[in-house]
Parts: sequence; structure tokens; C-alpha cells
Amino acid sequence: MILTHGAAAAVRPCLSSLLLTRHLSFSNPFSSISVDSRSRYNGSRPILTLASPPHSISSVQKGDQVVASLEQPEIIFIGTGTSEGIPRVSCLTDPIKKCVVCSKAVEPGNKNKRLNTSILIRFPKPSSGVCNILIDAGKFFYQSALHWFPTYGIRTIDAVVITHSHADAIGGLDDLRDWTNNVQPHIPIYVAERDFEVMKKTHYYLVDTSVVTPGAAVSELQFDIIHEKPFIVHDLKFTPLPVWHGRNYRSLGFRFGNVCYISDVSEIPDETYPLLRDCDILIMDALRPDRSSSTHFGLPQALEEVRKIKPKRTLFTGMMHLMDHEKVNEGLLKLMETEGLDVQLSYDGLRVPINL
Repeated sequence: MILTHGAAAAVRPCLSSLLLTRHLSFSNPFSSISVDSRSRYNGSRPILTLASPPHSISSVQKGDQVVASLEQPEIIFIGTGTSEGIPRVSCLTDPIKKCVVCSKAVEPGNKNKRLNTSILIRFPKPSSGVCNILIDAGKFFYQSALHWFPTYGIRTIDAVVITHSHADAIGGLDDLRDWTNNVQPHIPIYVAERDFEVMKKTHYYLVDTSVVTPGAAVSELQFDIIHEKPFIVHDLKFTPLPVWHGRNYRSLGFRFGNVCYISDVSEIPDETYPLLRDCDILIMDALRPDRSSSTHFGLPQALEEVRKIKPKRTLFTGMMHLMDHEKVNEGLLKLMETEGLDVQLSYDGLRVPINL
């Protein structure tokens, strides 16, 4: 374990810039797809439009090797669900009551299938490939990575930024061993000191690797302690957005460029609102359609926050199995007509081009 405070990691090169051998070469098997915010739905079916060519990823050959390239920054929603994910086992095995959303979620490609909330920020580095910065690695992270990393040609993880220390945000740290054993020597983890103290208990063997049985291979992580002030990760500025995630439990959202990401929130303190001004894309917690819980915004409160923050576009995340993707989005689409609010539910695997 290496523990640092602050901006030391800002000079680390993006591991994605390293050349990949031929047998690791890739090209994106899918065209990038975005949803037209002006006419996102026709009835209950989304109208999908191909993203512009700059939102593309490819492999550039250099002799017998290839290097990943990306022309426009983007975020990929690695997961958009709750801690237990969707579908729930208890719903699928219930002999009496059928859960409509969980039943849909088992269908291939259905947008109601949701694993732990997480996004991947991707952006090109001049003459040095692509940087991949992950926000949160929860207990279902590896299952998400098995799906989306091959799909989108993602090889490396250049850093992980942690919002809080619940299992759905840090439960996948152990699985990062696949990367540090087989892809890259280590992964920097940016984490608040209070959450690092939790990791010392939940992931003690990753914090203090001296206790690991000789010969065993665990994740090689470098812990960087962050505070509630801006910090730099691979030349990208992150501004923490402190929020409450239940009574007396602090969680962090993050602003990077004009994107604001708040995945776990029950209350936004007054001092955080100025940090949300002039937000182009707001990604906001919205657990359920009817009400908030003690630890998460429900959809009504989340919409009130959108009206207060006034972002250009909002994508909700962290949805439970009461949130039917198509039905809720149909209702949200009407807010564009009545209030001019561009609000929709996100879904696992969604790619959104951004400006940084």
C-alpha cells in the first residue's frame, strides 16, 4: 500500500496510453448511441440516434501493436441500481406476487437490469491514448465490468474515485486484483479519510498488504486521501460535492467539467449548491417513484432539486425495482413539454459524450 495526500498522483501517466500487444487489440463492436433529448420517445419506444463521429473509440495500429484512442470525452454508466441490484432473487422466486420490473430485468438487453451505481469517465490524452477514471467499485462491479469493458474496448483503470464507504461503493475493491495482476501494476484510489478508516477494517489486507499470506496475489492499490476541496486526477479537476446520505453520514458527489455526479444523497447542504451552478449534465440519485427514504432521494424530491439547480440535462441513477424504465421515462418526457425539464432515467451501459 502507498498512502499519499493530495495531488501527487496528478503526474501519473494514464496506463491506457501503454501500447497493447496484438492479441489484446480491439475495436468497438458497437456504434455509439445517444438519445435525442428533443424527441427521446415515440410512444413507449426510444428514438436512438447515432452519436457524432468524435464520440468514437478505436484501436490505432503501430507496427505489431495497437493503442486505444478516443476523440471525445464521455461517461459510461457502469451501473445504475441499488445495493442489491435488479432483478432481486426474492422477487424472481416469489410464488405469489410477480414483480413486473424484476421480471423484465431478466430479459436480454432490458434497461431495468441494474447493478451497483458507478460511472466511468473517459477522455483522450494528447499523444497518449485514453484515461479511464472510475467512480466507485461496488460489490457487483466485476459483473458490470465483464459486460461493459469488452463491449466498449476498455482495458485499463487509471484511477478509482470513491463517493462513500458503503458496500455498493467499495465492495469491488478486491476484484481490482484482475487488473493489478494481469493488466497494470497498481491502481490509485482517491478516498476521503473517513472512508479510508472504514477500508482499514473492511479491506484491511488491501490497506496493509504485509498481512497477506506469502504468494497470494491481492489488489495493488495506492490510496490518495482527498478532502472537501478540488483535487486533480490525471490532469482532470474534481470538485467534491459534500452531501448527506442519511442522518450524520457524509457522502461525496463530484463535479468534473460541467458534469455534476451525486449518486447517494438524502439532503444537499446549503454550502454545496453554489458548486452546482451552470451544470450542463446533472446525474442525481432517485431511488423510487413515490417518496424519499431516510438515505436517498425519491423521484419527487429529486425533481424539486433539478428545478432548484437548473441543469441543462439530468439523468437519474440509483433506481430500485419500483422504477420501471420505460414507464417512468414516459412520464418524465412530459416535463420537457410542460416545464422545459430535460430529465430521464439512465441505464447500465449508457454512453454520454461530455465536454471537459
